[in-house]
Amino acid sequence: MCTDGGRCQWFYGRPDARLRPGVGTYRGFRSTAGVQQERLVVPSGRVSLLIGFGGEMRVRGATGRHASLVSGLHTRARVLGHDGDVHGVELTLAPWAAHRLFGSASLAELADTLTDPAEVLGPRARLLAERLADAADWPERFALLDETLLRWTAEGSTGPSAPVLAAWQVLERSAGALPIAEVAASTGWSLRHLEARFREQVGLTPKRLARILRLNRAIRLLTAGHRPADTATRCGLYDQAHLNREFTTMTGLPPGRFLAERGGASAWIAG
Repeated sequence: MCTDGGRCQWFYGRPDARLRPGVGTYRGFRSTAGVQQERLVVPSGRVSLLIGFGGEMRVRGATGRHASLVSGLHTRARVLGHDGDVHGVELTLAPWAAHRLFGSASLAELADTLTDPAEVLGPRARLLAERLADAADWPERFALLDETLLRWTAEGSTGPSAPVLAAWQVLERSAGALPIAEVAASTGWSLRHLEARFREQVGLTPKRLARILRLNRAIRLLTAGHRPADTATRCGLYDQAHLNREFTTMTGLPPGRFLAERGGASAWIAG
């Protein structure tokens, strides 16, 4: 819901089957809240492409405003806000899907940064934003995204190397719980070589991505009502104190406060 009154709307679309699972659910948003809104955006292990066609966004603590954004993998939460009227669509990309779509752009250069999509996609970004803005409704916009992303994928790079993709899949399946040495062994590469290639093609080292995946699993478990101590054990953390430290480091909030504030926050954009 919007905070302090106003109106927020969300519109969801499922990508074409040929784009899944690399491309997550399309999420359109329109806020006419009339007052400033903010959202805590938590590290998710996904690259975010946000295309705006009305209003501008800002990041707390940073200068400048943005109509559209590419957010690489990030290891610290950030607060994204707007002045009360914003319109656009966001899609999340698995790192390997982003690698294919963005072509020559290094995901390592996008890590922990916010970038104008034009710097990654060139003039295609502006043309897509204009076409989305001119579309008659959300089904037409989602169909346009399907058409565009399928074309960009066909024209893009082949994606990460097979060992990097295999390592990402192992980490994803284990929710970051598998020791990184075992992940490297499963690829046949040395740990050092995997770290270098993984950072280049995914954006972060396997160890840093594993922390994000464990955090997201912990959020899911705690939200479902699991006790913090049990959650820590199931996520491969030492104890509840370790869980508290990870939450505070990566979100800026301890688990209890994070869940309380998240439950009452404006959800005008995915986090």
